[in-house]
Amino acid sequence: MRRRIALALGGVAVLTASLASASLTPAQASPGLLAAMQRDLGLTAAQASTRLAQEMSAARVLPAAQQAAGAAFGGAWFDPARGKLVVGVTDPAAAAAVRQAGAEPTTARVSAAKLDAAKAAIDASAKAESAPAGVSGWRTDPRAGSVVVTLRPGAHGAEVDSFLARAAKAGPVTVATAPAAQPFSAGTVGGDPYYINGNTRCSIGFSVQGGFVSAGHCGGAGSSVVGWDGSWMGTFAGSSFPGNDYSFIRIGGGWWTAPVVLGWGTVSDALVRGSWVAPVGTSVCRSGSTTHWHCGVVEGLNETVNYSQGAVYQVTRTNVCAEPGDSGGSFITGDQAQGVTSGGWGNCSSGGETWFQPVNEILQTYGLSLVTA
Repeated sequence: MRRRIALALGGVAVLTASLASASLTPAQASPGLLAAMQRDLGLTAAQASTRLAQEMSAARVLPAAQQAAGAAFGGAWFDPARGKLVVGVTDPAAAAAVRQAGAEPTTARVSAAKLDAAKAAIDASAKAESAPAGVSGWRTDPRAGSVVVTLRPGAHGAEVDSFLARAAKAGPVTVATAPAAQPFSAGTVGGDPYYINGNTRCSIGFSVQGGFVSAGHCGGAGSSVVGWDGSWMGTFAGSSFPGNDYSFIRIGGGWWTAPVVLGWGTVSDALVRGSWVAPVGTSVCRSGSTTHWHCGVVEGLNETVNYSQGAVYQVTRTNVCAEPGDSGGSFITGDQAQGVTSGGWGNCSSGGETWFQPVNEILQTYGLSLVTA
């Protein structure tokens, strides 16, 4: 019985080795992954296969293209229409070097460094004085050349105005509206989850040497975990929420790891071969114990989400749907681990947005090695 749930955990390679893993080819891709991309992104089988290959190439081009842009780097994103990584540059003189690195240069109004500094100043302000409940979050938008502050519908008042005034002092700010995000944990129900202290259900993220990673809001350090079959699975060895939303569960009791993300019988299980970071615009799929497989695109990196429990920093925004119980579950692009499900708004009937905590930060924080095929 434990072999089935163990497939949700992981396999055998350190992070530095995984970053040098071979590129995924369409022939290696899980048929279920391609089918989910077709369903959720409105693609044909050929389009899904082509896009996946282009996205894997863009992820590998990004480090060199950013280095080529230097101080003129104005952010990067995958453009599905061109099938290439697009890099903003504030200085036209950097365009040739970016193009030589394999990316398509475009004009950027503000450098990524200035936008990141502006967002960091807003983060610091929010840590010193909590953001009001009317503020859903904030993020950098290199294509707009500003920090976008998202307000809940109808949010207004002196506290919101004061927050926006402080944000504007940090740098260029644009205001948008979106529903408030909430963590996606849930009470105990049937399925293939893991349970914390007997009354909270979450989803496994990725296998690491000695256990697996998941969301921090699922349980605190020392909390006991059981698997879907009710047998003892392990203990939270580390957990952080709010501020961050990640955790490390050290396993025991006969549970073992494999480099697999479950397809839940609706798609084929996906192998994990590394953790290259997917640029904005790249497709991404999520596996969770409530809604199983769903796909969408990466909409933003290094964002701050203001949950009712407190702000969570440096998360990635997607338009993939999720529901309670999906918390902690896997976000994956091709065969590359991206992160663990944190929270969002909406559901898988009407749609919505979901944020994930990048997996590389979790690995670095706890000194873990991702299990890979």
